[in-house]
Order: sequence, then structure tokens, then C-alpha cells
Amino acid sequence: MGSVVGLYLTEVAERPMRAVPAVEVLAGRGIVGDRYAASQGTWSRGARDHRAKRHITFIEQEALDAVRRDDGVAVDASDTRRNVVTEGVALNHLVDREFEVAGVRFRGVGLCEPCAHLQRVSGKPLLRPLVHRGGLNAEVLTSGTVRIGDAIEVRPAVEPP
Repeated sequence: MGSVVGLYLTEVAERPMRAVPAVEVLAGRGIVGDRYAASQGTWSRGARDHRAKRHITFIEQEALDAVRRDDGVAVDASDTRRNVVTEGVALNHLVDREFEVAGVRFRGVGLCEPCAHLQRVSGKPLLRPLVHRGGLNAEVLTSGTVRIGDAIEVRPAVEPP
């Protein structure tokens, strides 16, 4: 079981992310007040683009620590452009799995690999250091509130019949 150690959002694409103590998430949409829930993100494709891959993003605090330690990059969680910073949970293992944060259900839909856009907006050399540890894109399955300190519970994997 892991926990939420940071929460970030921005209303406008390419603007700095700001830390918040809690976020309201809407099923099928994302974080209230975040650029992707409003279809204003860099990768949004129009006024009603709420693809699951863009609902919400997670990154491990352990990955940020490793980038600082192994690559010498002074990275802040907001530099990664991810919404939720976690501790104690292996996010790469949550692709195609459901998990909960304070009763809010999510499904991991894919790794959130770094891109040149992230590096350009952050102004930091994050492309190589975040490969395969850039976080998780997730779909919001139920609405609710997520706060710093909330526990992350991973549902057991279901074997196909």
C-alpha cells in the first residue's frame, strides 16, 4: 500500500503546475480545474476530448529521488507535469489494473513516458532520466476527493478465465 505525497494541477497548458492539498476528480473527466478535464491540455483534441489516457497522471516520489541522485538533475515534482505524486507503490505495475485512493477508483491505462515537450516546458533535462519511470496515465472511474496523505490501495490482479 502506498500513499499520496503531492498533488498538482494547472488550468492552462504549458503554465506552471501548482501544488494543492486536495483535488476533486470527476469520473470520465479528470481533476476539476486541471487543463485536461477542461480539454485545454497540450494533447487535447478539441472541446470535448476526455480520453482516459488524459484523465489524471501519477509519478513516484522514488523516481524523482532517483533522478536527483543518479542523474544530478534538480527536479521538483511540478517539473514532471504529473498530477499525483505517490510513495510506496510501483506505478509501472498498475497498467491495466484498478486501484483506489480514498475510495476513488482509477484504472492504469499506460505508462506516462517523458517527451520532448515535457523537457521544453520544464526547462530541465528530464527526457532520458524519466524513461520507464515517468509515471502512469490513469482513467478516473468514480468521482471523489483525493488529499495528500491518502492511502493508495491496489486491487488484486484478476486472472483471465
